[in-house]
Amino acid sequence: MVSLAEPAIWNMAYYLAADAHCTFVLDTNTGSKSPLTYWFFSLSGASPIGRTALDSVSISKMKKLMLNDDALDLLFRNARTHNVWLEKPVSDELLHQLYDLMKYGPTSANSSPARIVFVKSPEARENLAACMSEGNAAKTRQAPVTAIIGMDFKFYEKLPQLFPHTDARSWFVGNQPLIDATAFRNSALQGAYLIIAARALGLDCGPMSGFDEEKVNAAFFAGTSVKANFVCSLGYGDHSKLFPRSPRLSFDEACRIT
Repeated sequence: MVSLAEPAIWNMAYYLAADAHCTFVLDTNTGSKSPLTYWFFSLSGASPIGRTALDSVSISKMKKLMLNDDALDLLFRNARTHNVWLEKPVSDELLHQLYDLMKYGPTSANSSPARIVFVKSPEARENLAACMSEGNAAKTRQAPVTAIIGMDFKFYEKLPQLFPHTDARSWFVGNQPLIDATAFRNSALQGAYLIIAARALGLDCGPMSGFDEEKVNAAFFAGTSVKANFVCSLGYGDHSKLFPRSPRLSFDEACRIT
């Protein structure tokens, strides 16, 4: 995540208010980085109509801002599923950053049932590759990191910590169908957050579901209440090896408004 205090933002910072009433443009000629100073322009691009200093508190109170097209391209439109990886490592620090972004995605009752194993060492990658389907084994061996997104079926034991304002744990104890549905649905959600966070940090992703679940559970989650949901390779993909993007359903094919 880029801080407003970083030089790149001071060289070019452009924020469009969600209500489209005005544009905020960072004034880089103030000679100081604190407080932040912005000029307010009308949408017509006319001369400035006002100026204000914004500290971190007032910035947080501004209306939510929309991502620009470059960011949307990075996260969605130009992002691809990768199968071939460059020999470029992914640092442990970056994996920490990745989790510290994805953990803020919403889950039911803040249950956060995903438990992630980042498979990185050559030995661990070989162990995981032995659990993958034939078509996915080579990808797993080559990828610098493959995340196993697991689901903890005792996630409710963390609810006193994660949802402390009420006894949410009691909603789940003894209700296995609710436990199973919540663990599966919300860990899958968190896996999607992982993909978006990884792309936001400049990583490419290769999610896969072709693996032997029992083997993965035995190799990586033995003796725990966690079972594998899906896996996702992470790294820097070889864009020259991508095939053309497959079609997607149109809005009318996939959605309806009632």
